[in-house]
Amino acid sequence: MLRSLILAASLLTALPLWAADVSVLPGSGTLANAIAGADPGDVLILKSGRYEGPIVIDRPLTLTGEGGAIIDGMGSGTTVTIDAEDVTIRDLTVTGSGTDGTALDAGIKILKKADRAVVENNRVLGNLHGVDVHGGRDAQVRGNTIEGTRNRRMNDRGNGIYVWNSPGTLVEGNSVRWGRDGIFSNTSRTGTYRGNLFRDLRFAVHYMYTNDSEVSGNVSIGNHLGYAIMFSNKVVMKDNLSLSDISHGVMLNYANNADVSGNLVRGGADRCTFIYNAHKNLIYDNRFEGCNIGIHFTAGSERNVLTGNAFIGNRTQVKYVGTRDIEWSFEGRGNYWSDHPGFDLGGDGIADSAFRPNDLMDHILWSQPAAALLTGAPAVQLIRWAQSSFPATLPGGVLDSAPLMIAPEIAVAPEYTAMEADAVARRNESDLDDLDVNNLATH
Repeated sequence: MLRSLILAASLLTALPLWAADVSVLPGSGTLANAIAGADPGDVLILKSGRYEGPIVIDRPLTLTGEGGAIIDGMGSGTTVTIDAEDVTIRDLTVTGSGTDGTALDAGIKILKKADRAVVENNRVLGNLHGVDVHGGRDAQVRGNTIEGTRNRRMNDRGNGIYVWNSPGTLVEGNSVRWGRDGIFSNTSRTGTYRGNLFRDLRFAVHYMYTNDSEVSGNVSIGNHLGYAIMFSNKVVMKDNLSLSDISHGVMLNYANNADVSGNLVRGGADRCTFIYNAHKNLIYDNRFEGCNIGIHFTAGSERNVLTGNAFIGNRTQVKYVGTRDIEWSFEGRGNYWSDHPGFDLGGDGIADSAFRPNDLMDHILWSQPAAALLTGAPAVQLIRWAQSSFPATLPGGVLDSAPLMIAPEIAVAPEYTAMEADAVARRNESDLDDLDVNNLATH
């Protein structure tokens, strides 16, 4: 009983018993004055109209709008800065930040020690960065519509959501468009980024030095690159869609111990998947379809497991240059290859013959591009036939000893298919000239 009384007393002292709902009218300085006069825990209800920023929230408050409430930074600095714990911003339009990239001007910025901030159901429009989670722990960014600037050069835009050194961040159910990266997570950990929609961006999700985190259930449509996991460890990337992204669907670049599963990449990317100097990753039950290269595997990537994936209709299923044999099956389960003419006489779903996606001529063509002029020559065709008939002459490369007979299916909602068709119809050659996603200096 004594313990219960002590707990009840501590809860009462922690709660702001004086908290109140306060209506705020639009006008010059009215919101800043309301914040200055508010008590911790107050709910400021913004009536329809325009409120001048920038503003700083320096105490635990909730800002919410009744509809049509707009906070406008007037082109100077960050529109809304959160500099206190337990702040909520909900049902507002936030616009008009400055454009200083060095200062990371943003629509909404969550500073260090401003823990447990909640930013939900807002329209964050036309700012340099949309929401900048910059040091606050356990932030939640949910259900927002974020549209960035449309500067002709993507690298001069800001990110929709920027997460820097902010452990425990949840980014969920947002729609992000017209910026640089949808989510740029840098030097952080234990974040969860799920169920977001990304369009007309450079990268949908861009990881740098972000560990022990999850990227799941997101949709990337028509971006330059879908999901770039770089210099990061122990990332779970599952059930994401990359639909008609231009360059890559999934990139693992210096990424280790990742769990990559249930993802779909389809529709004309240069590489469905690019694995560069990435080790000990488990890549399974994904579907890579209709790309120039299904998977590009390079730079000494080792001890990766690939099983249960489908490689369907890619112009080149696998690009791997090396002399070592790499086994791409695990515990008797390999991958599905649309160009493997296999049979399954045993009826166990496993093809009766192994599959090698590349031969000696592929290695020659990749290392000596000028040799492509000889592709149709009888001598080249004879070499290909000889190696298919006598596999012992192969120089090493990818071997799938247990190819699957049936490809895993991953459904796409009709609304996303329609968005994909629109993105492809709007694409033009100039979209490809803005940046090189393989140039690490641009990241």
